[in-house]
Amino acid sequence: MGKLRLAVFNTQPPHLYFGGVERRIIETAKRLQTQADVTVYSGTKAGFKAPAAVDDVNIAPCYSTDRIFPLDNWFFNRSLTKKAGTIDADVYEAHTVSGYGFPKKLKQLGIDKPFVHTIHGVLADEYEQAKQNGYPSFRGRVANYFMDRLAKLEEQTAHDATLIVTISKYSLEKIQTHYGIDKSKVRIVPNGVDTEKFKPTQNQQAARQQFRLGSEPCVLFVGSLIPRKGLGFLVEAAKKIVKQNVDTKFLIVGEGPLKTQLISSLEAANLLGNFRFLGNVEDEMLPTVYNCADVFVLPSIQEGQGIVMLEAQASGKPVVAFDVGGVNEAARNDETGLLVERGNTDELANALLKLLGDSSLRLRMGSNGRRYVAENYTWDICARKMLSVYREALGQ
Repeated sequence: MGKLRLAVFNTQPPHLYFGGVERRIIETAKRLQTQADVTVYSGTKAGFKAPAAVDDVNIAPCYSTDRIFPLDNWFFNRSLTKKAGTIDADVYEAHTVSGYGFPKKLKQLGIDKPFVHTIHGVLADEYEQAKQNGYPSFRGRVANYFMDRLAKLEEQTAHDATLIVTISKYSLEKIQTHYGIDKSKVRIVPNGVDTEKFKPTQNQQAARQQFRLGSEPCVLFVGSLIPRKGLGFLVEAAKKIVKQNVDTKFLIVGEGPLKTQLISSLEAANLLGNFRFLGNVEDEMLPTVYNCADVFVLPSIQEGQGIVMLEAQASGKPVVAFDVGGVNEAARNDETGLLVERGNTDELANALLKLLGDSSLRLRMGSNGRRYVAENYTWDICARKMLSVYREALGQ
């Protein structure tokens, strides 16, 4: 049997963006090189105009606007669909709502090849969660309008696909509930982590010095600054934490539309000095950032899995999060961290204070977390499972 030819679709170029979707695409493709020739088709964003190769993974540009989502997504999918007859592969795989017109175009062209739809967080679930929290701003109302429209496209693509891949049992349940897909069509392949890249350091102070930190307690968040990530809850919890330990620092890695609003909230609460916004950190610096922290926090109100939690645990850090979505699959309550009631800022603050005040508990949970991730959530495991899905889709 020759090498599999795989075409992967994603609006954002995976070598220029560092979200969970992009990380999965690159890390899986790298590990499939002896079994598959992989080409990733991505939108022309962040200066991506010419074909590129990263770690021997071929990345091809497909026109999109570089303007705000979802315009970029719409242009990318229109361009991709027009190219359907020229993209020659054995299996096509689209992530989230990339490639939503592709299966129908293949049928119109008489091309009978399998299409795999990988769903990370279920957009219909994200929309429902957002509705529960109301629409506090015009921007929020607009964002949720488009989320509803995109969820319908994701549903249609799921029905058109040969097989669906998702990242957790929770996401599988939501695919069934919102999209009416039989579970026999869905395969669970969790995200992973590179445990050689993300690992505990023997010298935390050296890592801290790179970010001008001393010995003060340090809480880390990594993710987009968007409503779903729940950073407003972290601000409320920080008010209680700082009352008990005025020196506590909160490192915020990531960018997003809520940054200005968050800074205003912190200024009003006289907490801005306790928070440091690092923006988007280069991928090679992320392991160092994780090693700066005493505790990792993810206050998301909806999460398909939470790849950053895997990276934190691989780095030997205990995690604190709301017990939502697939979080309780990515972390083990009272073993690798503490999971608390969704939206309960008192519980969130108490969990963080408990870990910040007990170094032996942090060490034990951090060690448990690294072992748990190494046994269950590596990119090697993810790549092997995805190869099985591609072969199943081909009927092999």
